[in-house]
Amino acid sequence: MTISPPSLVQIAPRDPTADAPSPAPPLRKPAWLRVKAPGGSTYAEVRRVMRDLKLHTVCEEAHCPNVGECWEHRAATFIILGDVCTRNCAYCAIAHGTPAALDAEEPRRVAEAAAAMGLQYLVVTSVDRDDLPNGGAEQFADLVRETRRLLPRASIEVLIPDFKGSERALRIVVEARPDVLNHNLETVPRLYRLARPGGRYDRALELLARARAMDPAMVTKSGLMVGLGEEWDEILGAMRDLRDARVDLLTIGQYLRPSAGHLPVARYYTPAEFAELARVGRALGYRHVESGPLVRSSYHAWEQAKNATASA
Repeated sequence: MTISPPSLVQIAPRDPTADAPSPAPPLRKPAWLRVKAPGGSTYAEVRRVMRDLKLHTVCEEAHCPNVGECWEHRAATFIILGDVCTRNCAYCAIAHGTPAALDAEEPRRVAEAAAAMGLQYLVVTSVDRDDLPNGGAEQFADLVRETRRLLPRASIEVLIPDFKGSERALRIVVEARPDVLNHNLETVPRLYRLARPGGRYDRALELLARARAMDPAMVTKSGLMVGLGEEWDEILGAMRDLRDARVDLLTIGQYLRPSAGHLPVARYYTPAEFAELARVGRALGYRHVESGPLVRSSYHAWEQAKNATASA
């Protein structure tokens, strides 16, 4: 059965027959993507804890539109292994280049920050560190263990890089027993070389399938961003591929261009389209699908995990 998308969508005009087409003008951001500027006393307190312990969050580094909402709810996604990535994805706002030396005290400081904030659900991600033997997998494992020591009742979600396909690196993380293991597929096969030149579509799927094989009880998760120029059927194909890898949780959100130096937005999907993708995802068998214009991988992550447990 072919599923057609709802019709309300903005598409950047272009002339495919022109020899040297002019760049399409930037699309105007629709009203549903406008958010309040972050602020509030809790936001300020969380920011202070991050600064005092010299920690980085993907909330700030990746210019997440939900930083105000999440920090006011004492939820944050920590980013470890420094704040400089060894890859240069065309959609990502995080700085790339040569990273600083590995900080062995980072897992302890993140766990202390989580304890100081009284977190019950902790999300940890990282930059890509292709310069390290296991891609920094030990740092994830140490952080899980240190957090368990200080916050034994907290749930921990790790959003890991692909470790260049290393089974050994993945096993190091899986054996630390995080509650949720996440690796974002991000986009469809046709756009991988353009958007994510350092990654591989099949490698991302293989990582998720391997994680499930290593620990069948572990909850696995992945995410897609839309608006890079993919077709509707390509999105559905990626969703099916992730289910074939036995992924439990799926997030789908709108790509937002961090700067003029990043890939342009090809289209803005409507709330109705995101609702349809969520419906399709549930029909495919995902335990939970978080789909919306402002959805990011860790958006309401605690609720996603709770829903996954309830539907198991």
